[in-house]
Amino acid sequence: MKRVLLPILFAGCLLTNVQAGEKDGTKEPPRGFTSLFNGKDLSAWKNGDKQKTWLAQDGLIYHTGKGGGNLTTAKNYKDFELFVDWKIGKGGDSGIYLRGKPQVQIWDNKEGSGGLYNNPAKSDGRVPLVVADNKPGEWNTFYIKMVGAKVTVILNGKIVVDNAVFLNGKISDEGTIELQTHGNPLWFRNVFVREIGADKK
Repeated sequence: MKRVLLPILFAGCLLTNVQAGEKDGTKEPPRGFTSLFNGKDLSAWKNGDKQKTWLAQDGLIYHTGKGGGNLTTAKNYKDFELFVDWKIGKGGDSGIYLRGKPQVQIWDNKEGSGGLYNNPAKSDGRVPLVVADNKPGEWNTFYIKMVGAKVTVILNGKIVVDNAVFLNGKISDEGTIELQTHGNPLWFRNVFVREIGADKK
């Protein structure tokens, strides 16, 4: 049975808490969450400063669109919840890798963002349940929850993936969270993560 109402209520409460600290787009993490970006540098990430294509700029994580690899967390994660704000331009393309695997899709496409793009065709989660994207150039907010091989994605307050199996369950128990580069400028902010313990699933 799908768990629709609970994620909506839970994420809605957390979004309220996040937005309560909003000032010029930056927010305080909800209780129990840790920020993966201090607004000044990419110290919580791998390879960002070395590649010079991922930058901490104007309080945002910015990708220049000029190549380079994904921006990868310095730490591995098992089960977790993630908030992240993202913005792309017209025709933009990106994604969020979970445990080092692709991906929760971000793109300017009529299908909408948030789907588990690399899932098999016609499987649950492959295509978003609804199109919830804001216009290119506007900010969007993901809430992503991953427990075991199951993933829920809420985009701008709407469930787009409801507790779907990720990659047929063929994933490792832990891995990095990654911001994908796809040859176009990207912006991220308010990246908050909470690890889920075995007693809190």
